[in-house]
Amino acid sequence: MKSFTYVITDEFGMHARPAGRLVKAAGKYASAVTVSVGNKTVDAKRLFALMQLGAKRGDDVQVTVAGNDEDAACQALEQFFKESL
Repeated sequence: MKSFTYVITDEFGMHARPAGRLVKAAGKYASAVTVSVGNKTVDAKRLFALMQLGAKRGDDVQVTVAGNDEDAACQALEQFFKESL
């Protein structure tokens, strides 16, 4: 299992467009990907679940990846967060 923490810097937080792109990025990997904000944890491959997190600018987001391709998935998703959120 791999994980990383990221602080949302986008002024609008995790809104529909980056959340949709995150679902597509996570969907490329067989590994299970979860995103946590506070005490809420959701599947990163489900758009509505990500939207329900309500991640805003300044929130700490914990991303956890577990599976056969977790190394590649974690690295790619961390890069996605840096570029998109």
